[in-house]
Formats: sequence, structure tokens, C-alpha cells
Amino acid sequence: MLTPSSDPSLVARQAGGKGRNLHTLTASGFDVPTWSILGLDVFAEFCRDSGLDEDLARLLADGRDANAEEVAEEAARLIETAPLGDHVADAIALAYREAGGGTVAVRSSGAEEDGERHSFAGQFDSFLNVRGQDEVTARVRRCWASAFSARSLRYRAQRGLPPDTGGLAVVLQRMVAAERSGVLFTADPTTGRTDRHVVSAVFGLGEGLVSGAVDADTVVLDAATGEPLTTIVGDKQERYDAGSGPGCHVSPVADTDRTTLSLTGADLARLHEAGIRISDRYGAPQDIEWAIAEGNLWILQSRPVTTPAPAAGPAPEPDGELRIWDNSNIIESFSGVVSPLTYTFAADTYAKVYESYARALGVRGEQLREVREWTPHLLGHIHGRVYYNLFHWYRMVRMAPLYRLNRRVLEKSLGVAESISDELADTLHPFTPRPGLRGRLSRLTRTVIFTRRFLTVRKSVETFHRDFYRAYAVFNHVDYDALPGDDTYRRLRRLQRELIEKWGPMQVLDATILLSVGLLALLTRRWLPQAPEWFTWAAAAPGGAVESTEPVWALRELAARARADSDVLDLLERTPDGEAYQALSDAGRTGFLAAVDAYIADYGYRSPDELKLEVPDLHDDPAGLFTLLRDALPETDETTPQERGGEADAYLDEHLRGPRRLVYERVRAKARAALTDRERLRFCRTRAFGAAKRMLRALGRDLERAGALDAWDDVFLLRLDEIKGAYEGMIVHTELRDLVAVRRRQLAADAALHAPSRFTTRGAPYWSGNLERAGWTSGPAARSGARELRGIPCCPGVAEGLAVVTDTPRDTGGGILLTYRTDPGWVAALPSAAALVIERGSPLTHVAVVARELGIPTVVQVEGATTEIRTGSRLRVDGAAGTVTVLADPPVDGPTAAEDTSRTETHP
Repeated sequence: MLTPSSDPSLVARQAGGKGRNLHTLTASGFDVPTWSILGLDVFAEFCRDSGLDEDLARLLADGRDANAEEVAEEAARLIETAPLGDHVADAIALAYREAGGGTVAVRSSGAEEDGERHSFAGQFDSFLNVRGQDEVTARVRRCWASAFSARSLRYRAQRGLPPDTGGLAVVLQRMVAAERSGVLFTADPTTGRTDRHVVSAVFGLGEGLVSGAVDADTVVLDAATGEPLTTIVGDKQERYDAGSGPGCHVSPVADTDRTTLSLTGADLARLHEAGIRISDRYGAPQDIEWAIAEGNLWILQSRPVTTPAPAAGPAPEPDGELRIWDNSNIIESFSGVVSPLTYTFAADTYAKVYESYARALGVRGEQLREVREWTPHLLGHIHGRVYYNLFHWYRMVRMAPLYRLNRRVLEKSLGVAESISDELADTLHPFTPRPGLRGRLSRLTRTVIFTRRFLTVRKSVETFHRDFYRAYAVFNHVDYDALPGDDTYRRLRRLQRELIEKWGPMQVLDATILLSVGLLALLTRRWLPQAPEWFTWAAAAPGGAVESTEPVWALRELAARARADSDVLDLLERTPDGEAYQALSDAGRTGFLAAVDAYIADYGYRSPDELKLEVPDLHDDPAGLFTLLRDALPETDETTPQERGGEADAYLDEHLRGPRRLVYERVRAKARAALTDRERLRFCRTRAFGAAKRMLRALGRDLERAGALDAWDDVFLLRLDEIKGAYEGMIVHTELRDLVAVRRRQLAADAALHAPSRFTTRGAPYWSGNLERAGWTSGPAARSGARELRGIPCCPGVAEGLAVVTDTPRDTGGGILLTYRTDPGWVAALPSAAALVIERGSPLTHVAVVARELGIPTVVQVEGATTEIRTGSRLRVDGAAGTVTVLADPPVDGPTAAEDTSRTETHP
């Protein structure tokens, strides 16, 4: 057994990472609750005397190809049933007495834990509020068993570590009756910046924070001065305290405390000072757990701040331009690994549209040339995934007036989880600001132009809508495969000019949404301060049925038609989706086929991953329609969207009247109209991309006929400029095969990577260890075991049901549809869902808007949803509170990993 008075060299060998750090903190004079340690030698003696050595070694050797859960379960059974032996039992009793007896925490301390390369954070078990010798002994056994838990075995495998754990020590530490507790990072854990400290705090014990169940307060401090830079007051609905038995007692936090920062200025000053001292003692930034009780600051443990680094060792922080990459709601349009052709076509489209937007606001001359420098880079393509290059979007928003308000709403509408600082935001300009009178006149001109377009945006949308479909008709009814390739190529360039480049002025509509929704949120905060979080989004929702919901109702009509014809119904129920169209034709069901053809003609481009050029739509492959139709065949509640809403109106009727209500409704009407128009324009975008998809596929077949490609679909592995080069005489056809081979290998490697949803780089993104530090790793993300997840409330209502975790739209059978991201093609799958949970996205993404129209409880931005929750888990979704609670795990005979419909590729 080890105590604070033990020899440091013995502690270094036997105490494990957590124990070594406790010994260092105590010896350095910090206030650390009384502790003792059952060293690695105690566990080794237990294994040796009970005969577990050989059993565990054989289990790990035989389990290399087995399910990690099976290995973990068997290891736990062996460890929890093996005889302790008198000497080991006496050592546990002595350690309990040395820790003060009474109520203690029993914490695992792995041999490799809290190291500079591998933290093992959260991989082993710890138990709070443990009383009595028998309970302590049982928890010590469970700590030992956690050395072989499924999550720790996967953690070791993902990092190339051998399965042999090297043993596990156990810390027994006196429980502190914390009034407040939390974590202090002496470097920003997301970026590694050492010029700031990050403090997270909750009321009571830190278990609520660590488990993710409590929305903590977060304060960023200047590392040099300790002055707060940013402060976020978390909701802190609950607190965890020591109860009368093992574990924690959960109780509600008073409303006044929930809205108040849990730390005083003096608390922050003490934490800042302690952070500096502890970092100096270790010579590296630290992740420090702390608690405040009866006015005393207790240090519970400290470990190095670990950030992902290259396998060869940590790379120095590179110099160069800072960029923030965020997949937020761009993942709604471009999910997972995206082909080079899709990315370059999208990036080219965005560049043309937003340059046109700048011109529509009166930007000319040198300022327009500066805009052209960043509009081609609004999107990034990192290891095959599409990200917003976020700073450029702030620049785009700044072209319109009311930048401070609009950038906040931009963050909400994009689903950006973390705001940038006001200081950084103020440095981002679309072009170099002009000084003096000339600059003021330039800003005034843009404001006047924007105001005019803002006031007349509805008329502009109508005009654009009419002109779009007039031009679209020219491109839609063409057999591009029958045309010479150079003719199809010319038509593609014409489509870009006539449909895409004219889109720029319509971006005023997005600015109108930002401004009107921002003003609506501002009025809500001032006049309805107690309104629930979902209220503003519900109030701004388009009134009545919008164009986005039309495929839902059309599919329901098609399903009703099938139910009315028993022969058609029988055929659909027994025929595979890929064969259904031909089977209907062979059976002579011409009337129903005509209805199917009409649906495809109207909505054929509205399909999952509709903007990814490499994914066939319903025109190319109608099987997807029959998949959705099969899900819609059961009788459903045909409630219309007008009948399903009303929560926002009812709340307004109760809480807001008179002149304020009139003003509120004027702003609300503007927001609702703008969102309705945006959904119409998104359908136009879908059709434009659909026409381009048909052209590019025809160009692929033309290149195959010319011998430039081995297969027509290799065209998706080319960039748009390379296809242009082939038809403009700027690239030799024989180069294309080599490019395709290189890209195919690269995309296969990219698909195996775990992609973070947000990260920063400096300089060239792929160099200097940027992506390694950002967390680009191979293998799936590990589960933390959190039982309640939180996101942004989107549509009120409470639903319970079984989780259906999927990356493709499918029938949920009344369950809860849970996915990493959605796209407009998911709309037809919504009516069968009791609730909708989306890990990424925002309340203004397409599917979220439609879900509100259908009255489906919805929560978005639920971090870790597809990692933490498996298909078959029983969930409760509260769309008003933004919570997703795991009520029960899947049954043991539920879907296996191979059968599970959850994402096979982690983020995104």
C-alpha cells in the first residue's frame, strides 16, 4: 500500500498514472483530500495467488479476434469471483483506513494512465460515495476488471498498444462534500493554445460535468492575467451530491442559481493561480479536477492536457494563417467522403454565387477583386470531407449591415457549436475597409442597396422563380447521352451562366433570414424572457405547407393509391425494391406506373444525397422511391401541418399583446416568408444540381467512349477543372487514368479516418501536423457511456421509443430516427418517426424546418448521438428541453455490430 509518505521511486513504479500525480501534488503542498493507493503489486499478487495470471493471459491471446464485449465480460467474471487471499484483503482494509474510512472515492489508476502520449481518460472505472469495507472491496474488484473493459481494449487497439494492460492500481480518496466543482485546463484543449485557461464548473460534485449530464458554466481566462475573456453560463438544471448509499443523489438546481455563474471572481482568481503553480510544477499544461468545499479549494487530480499528435511525436505549432473548419450544416448537403467532382463543382458554384452577391450589393473595383480572392475557398475538402472555411462566411455576412447581429444568427443557422470571440470577428472583413468619408459612403451605398433588396425580396424571389423554371425547361428535357460530348460540355457551361451565376442576388434572401430571425430572437429575449428555447424557431417556421413538404404528401397519395389496389399492394410487398418498377410493368399496372413516373418527374431529384453527383437520383434508379413507398404503405395519421403546430401562436396569445404583439408579428411575418421562399429556392437548387448531374454523367460516358476513362463513373474521381481541361484542350486525355487511380486509393484511405466536426489549422492544412493535432485518426470513436445527451431544441413535444440509428432514410416503425446528418431527401421518411435526433445541423436546416411543419419532436446538434446510442436503445426525446435520455440499452439479443444500422463511417 502507498501513502503520501511513501518513497517517490516506489510510487513511480507502483502507483499508476493517477496515483503518481496525487503523490506529486501532495508533496508540492497543494490541498489534496486524504488518499492511499493499492499499488500495481497488490493487483499482481491477487492475480498470482488466485491463478488469474494464466487465465487472463490466455483470454487476451484468444480474444484478439473476438468481440471486445465478450472478452471484457469474461475478464470481469474472473476478477470479481476469484478469491482475494488474506494478504490482499488486509491490504484493502488498511488502505481504506489510511484514506480516513467513512465515505471515499475508489478510482482506477492504470500503469500507463495520464501519460504525455496516452491519457486513458475515461477508460477505467471510478466510483464515488463508497462506504464500508465490503462495498470498498467490491469496487476495488470492479476497478481491476475495468483494466480489461471493452472500451479500454479498443482504446489500446486504436493506438497500437498491446492488449496486456500492465496492471492497474487503485486510489482510495476521502470524499469532499463539494459545493462547486469542475475542471481547469491550463491550455485550450481544442487548439492547444497556452495563452488561455479554460474553466468548467457545476454545482455539487463533478460527476454531472464529467458524465455530460449537466450543462456546465465555462469561463476562458487570459493565462497571463487571469482576466475572463469569455463567459458562458450553462443551464445547470441538476446537481450531483453524495447520497445515503453508493453513487450520487441528483437534485434540481434553483432557478436563480441556474442563471447565475457558479464561480465568483475570487474563485476564478484562485483557480488561475493554482493552474499556474501546477503547470509550473509539471512543466506542461495540465487538466486539473478541483472542488470547492467550505471555502477551501481542493485539487482532486491532475494530468497532462493531451492533444492528438503524429505517431512520430508531437509536432511544433506551425506558423501561418489561422483557419477554422466546421462541417455544421454543410453536412446536410455533402455527407461523408465526397468525390472530387462533387466538391469542385460545389466550390465553383459557391464562388460564382457569392461573387455575384457582392456585385448585387454594389461591390466594385479593387474591393470586388479582394472578394474574388476568398470566395473560391468558402468550402474546404479535407480527407474527402466538405467543411466550411468558417472565417470566409463571416466575411460574407459582413457585406450586409448589422454584422454583429447577423453573425450570431449565422452561427445558429449554420449550426456552429462554438462562437468566435468578438475581437477575432472584428478583424474579418470582405475587403480592406476604406478610411474616412470614402469608406462611410461605400458602407452607406451597400446599406441602401441591401435595404431596397431586403424590402423587395419577395418580389425578387417570384421573378427569379419564374425565370429559373423558364430556363430550366431548356436543360431538363434533353437526352444528353445522345449528344456529342463537346455539345453537352457547352450546355454545362451555359447552365452555370444562366442558372447558377444568376443566383447571387438571391443570397439577399439568406441575409434577410439572418436579419429577420435575429430581430425576432432579440424581441423574444426582451419581451418574452421566459420563452422556452424552441420558441423562436417555432415562431419563425413557415406558415402552412411549404414546397419542401410536397414530396411527403405526394408519397402519401401514392401509398394511398397502392393500398386501394390489392394487386399493386401485394406486388410491392413481395418484390425487392430494385425489381419493383419492372414487376409493375410486367404485371400491366400502367395506371400506377404512370403515377410513379409523375412522382419521379416532379421530385426525382429530391433523394438522399441529392447534391452528391456520384449518387444516382430517382431518375437514374427508382429503387429508392419504392423503399420510401414501402415505408409509407401502413395507414398513418394524415394530420396536416396546419393542424399540427400552434404552440408558438398559443404562447404568444398568452404572453404578448397590444402594440408589442403587432411589432412582433410584423418581424415574424418577414422571417416566415423568407424561410418559405428559401425552401422554394432550395428546390430550384436541387433541380439545377440534378440537371448538372445528368450532364456530367453523360460526359463520363463520352470520356469512356473516347478511351480517356476505363469506366464512365470514373468521371467522379476527376476535378471539374480537369473535365474542362479535357474539352478545352488543356489536358491530355491519357493523364486522366493515372489521376483516377491516385484518387481512388486516396479516397479509400480517407474513408477509414475518423473526421472531427470542427478543428483549426495554421498554414497549409495538410502540413506541420495540423490534422494529426486536430484528431484525424483511424477507427471508430469510443463511447463514453453518457445516459443523457443535450442539443438545441427544435420542435417541442416528448416522445419515447426505440432508437433507429441510420445513415440512410428508412422506416422507423414509430421509433426515434437518429442520424449524424440529414439532407432534403430524408423528408419522405419523417412521417414514420416518433421523434428526430440529428447530431449535426441547425434549427434552420431543411429537414428541421419540415419536421416542425409535421409536428415531430426534434433536437439538433446532439454531440455524440451516433457514437453513444445504438439501434434498439429505448429513448425519451424532449424536443422542448433539447434532451435525449437513454432509458434502456438494446437487448443482448438485439442487432449485432454487423446488423446495426448505425453509421459505419464515423464523423462524418
